[in-house]
Amino acid sequence: MKVVVVVGGVGGARFLLGVKAALGLPAVGERESPHEITALVNTADDVWMHGLRVCPDLDTCMYTLGGGIDPERGWGHAGETWTVQGELEAYGAEPTWFNLGDKDIATHLIRSRMIRAGYPLSAVTEALCDRWRPGVRLLPMTDDRVETHVVVDDPDDPQQRKALHFQEWWVRHHAKLPAHTIVPVGAEEAQPAPGVTDAIAGADAVLFAPSNPVVSIGSVLAVPGVREALRSTAADVVGLSPIIGGRPVRGMADACLSALGVEATAGAVGAHYGSRKTSEDGLLDGWLVHEGESVDVPGVAVRAVPLLMSDVDATAAMVRAALDLAGVDVD
Repeated sequence: MKVVVVVGGVGGARFLLGVKAALGLPAVGERESPHEITALVNTADDVWMHGLRVCPDLDTCMYTLGGGIDPERGWGHAGETWTVQGELEAYGAEPTWFNLGDKDIATHLIRSRMIRAGYPLSAVTEALCDRWRPGVRLLPMTDDRVETHVVVDDPDDPQQRKALHFQEWWVRHHAKLPAHTIVPVGAEEAQPAPGVTDAIAGADAVLFAPSNPVVSIGSVLAVPGVREALRSTAADVVGLSPIIGGRPVRGMADACLSALGVEATAGAVGAHYGSRKTSEDGLLDGWLVHEGESVDVPGVAVRAVPLLMSDVDATAAMVRAALDLAGVDVD
């Protein structure tokens, strides 16, 4: 079986643990299997920091599936130290609001060196995964530079607006500055990374992880060719709602949705993705919402199941429900 999963960062990485478990694979590491899992990972959160190329979502997926993630934070290395960060702050090197752990810096050093040597991000990611052995093919959505920017009222001059890199808005300001517009800069000129559209075309099922629908899933969909591939694949496309009871399960997705004029409800997000059957640019065949919620998304098969990723077993049950809705037998 070939399963393609569109993912963002922490939530997407944890969802991938459940995909592996649902297909009988160890949650961490790799093992020979007749199943093939391909994750199409958001790279619009990527940023240059202190001369290093940082890819938060790719690294979170890689560390999580490779057994190196900090389980409490959900990002970065387990057992991390912060000596270099402390020295940077002692020098007054900005930005000081974005922390780089010592172990994590090694990943960014290798990535940056390879990128400067001319290797595309997809090849760099493959090389990094040689160490972590995630058991999932991690594909960046594109090899081109795409970075999400958020237009807000200037904190220093409320009469003016300014564009912030997503990381500054999200990490430094905790998404508390109301977003007027969220734009994946460079997406219109980007191309899907090698293997992205082929994976979608050859999939038995495509899943949208319960990641941020605007800056994670939405950024992947913004790359020309991805949406078209999803529209034309023979596989069913099933999404899982990141909104439960009108609130995001994790993070601040509601702050992103409001910039698009989309309500923070499971029904509104499902309608935002749209139906492949009834809409010219819709993407969904199925939509999972949390148990107890009654949602109608025209043209989309909606099913209510438990959607809290409390542990790997619970997440695997979510995945099995999504695959069942896609008409795929996992046994």
